Amino acid sequence: MWGAIIGDIVGSVYEGRGKKIKTKAFEFFGPHCRYTDDSVCTAAVAEILLDDLPAASTLQRWCRRHPGRGYGGFFRRWIHEADPEAYGSYGNGAAMRVSPAAFLNRGRTIQDALAASDRVTEVTHNHSEGLKGARATTRAIWLALRGRSPAEIRAKIVDEFGYDLSRSVDEIRPGYHFDVTCQGTVPEAITCALEAESFEDAVRNAISLGGDSDTLAAVAGPIAEAMHGVPDYIIARAKKEYLAEAPDIVDVMDRSREVTC
Repeated sequence: MWGAIIGDIVGSVYEGRGKKIKTKAFEFFGPHCRYTDDSVCTAAVAEILLDDLPAASTLQRWCRRHPGRGYGGFFRRWIHEADPEAYGSYGNGAAMRVSPAAFLNRGRTIQDALAASDRVTEVTHNHSEGLKGARATTRAIWLALRGRSPAEIRAKIVDEFGYDLSRSVDEIRPGYHFDVTCQGTVPEAITCALEAESFEDAVRNAISLGGDSDTLAAVAGPIAEAMHGVPDYIIARAKKEYLAEAPDIVDVMDRSREVTC
């Protein structure tokens, strides 16, 4: 799950107009990096599943506590609704926050992990593509945690979800553009993770596509984390330099790591 937080932080600086890049050669932790809505929502989902809390109100509470973090328009309005209802979204926000569903169910069945994915997704992203994107991300992480090879994970995701994972990162990159849908984010992010040689390499792959950089990296990051782990020095730097003002995120991520190690 730290993979999602770190992917978000590193990718945050390359998301805005004129900041997108098409190369893996960039400063990993830049001075203008910050945690965004991807980190806030991932931490909220972790707390929901760790403490068996209601999904909608817990997400709202976390996001209200961390305003101005780049929330999408529909979701931003949903945060402040007195009686929040799902709004049929298939945005990639479904996938960027879902990694705790896999990590916190690593010792349980895939059905448990997918049920957790649906539980934290359907409160907002109840479109079939939104649920699918979250489930595919959960499935990929869960398989990686069980030591399945990239080829096995790729075949399983293609078979179960019908995503096209035939292109390499180098083939995707030239024509890829900003896309906030699950169907335009999740397959590419999974490819970035499966093709990587390390956690950092996966994050660099994702950001180099030149799209919704923080979310691509927040999806690819936890898959790569499950495959390769995240170096302790990277987590330590993220905590010290970018999460000093968000002790609640650090606390729930550390609690989650204790449970899943």
